[in-house]
Amino acid sequence: MAGKTILEVQNLTKFFNTPGGQLHAVDGVSFTIEEGKTLGIVGESGCGKSTTGRTILKLLEPTGGKILFDGQDITGYSRKQMRPLRQEMQMVFQDPFSSLDPRQTVMQLISEPIIEHKLLRSKKDIEERTLELMRTVGLADRYMNVYPHELDGGRRQRIGIARALAVNPKLIVCDEPVSALDVSIQAQILNLLKKLQADLGLTYIFITHDLSVVKYFSDDIAVMYLGQMVEKAPSDILFKNPIHPYTKALLSAIPLPIVGGEKPVRQLIRGEITSPVNLPDECRFMKRCDCAEERCKNGNPQLREIEPNHFVACSCV
Repeated sequence: MAGKTILEVQNLTKFFNTPGGQLHAVDGVSFTIEEGKTLGIVGESGCGKSTTGRTILKLLEPTGGKILFDGQDITGYSRKQMRPLRQEMQMVFQDPFSSLDPRQTVMQLISEPIIEHKLLRSKKDIEERTLELMRTVGLADRYMNVYPHELDGGRRQRIGIARALAVNPKLIVCDEPVSALDVSIQAQILNLLKKLQADLGLTYIFITHDLSVVKYFSDDIAVMYLGQMVEKAPSDILFKNPIHPYTKALLSAIPLPIVGGEKPVRQLIRGEITSPVNLPDECRFMKRCDCAEERCKNGNPQLREIEPNHFVACSCV
């Protein structure tokens, strides 16, 4: 049985004006997320993953489309109107160092959202809640008066997660939260995020370029290329039956621990990526695709359902 839809994005676009024309950072992205689920968004650098996340949270103003959060159309909300919603929509940033104020201690960093949104009044209550959040994300009490530069990347990212949790959000956009961390630390942070989701019923948008991470973490996966979603499916289906040539190439690039046996043939992506400025009305992956045909020049293909819950944007399917 389908759960409650907490986020619906309809034909979202975000363009930037450049001296050469309009840069299509996000172009016609649509999806829904159910409460308590995780949508993974993957793709190479520059495909529009992070811009999609920031536009959904209205850290960037959308150029077009609709954003419906918990039944409310927030597309045209002003900064003042968005303020109360900041408690329900939060973000964990990619770089756990640059996203933290180096002049504040761990206690000050985590308590700042509580004070800013006036969730607690007394100094004692704020301190108790901050210590509770530190323990929730696996930070020892002894770090309360420590500064970010004195900690490793994993602990700094735990501060970022605690800050996001401080306002009791429903939705958290995780923008490559483990890409700057060592592999062993990555696993700890991913396990922490999984546990928090189970305990608190959180909904995640998980942005990453690492498909092995997104397979472990996501219920559904959306693959982006040049600002557009080219494939979207439940995680197990996407890995079992990828359809779009770009998705196949991404999955082919995942390192496999095969010693002595026959290794699968890599599907290489050749050619140069098309400029995202003033894009022509044709398949955006055509110039790098081994399967490209003449019909791929006849318009930019849109997502269509080829089997239940499996959507692909490809003229050759």
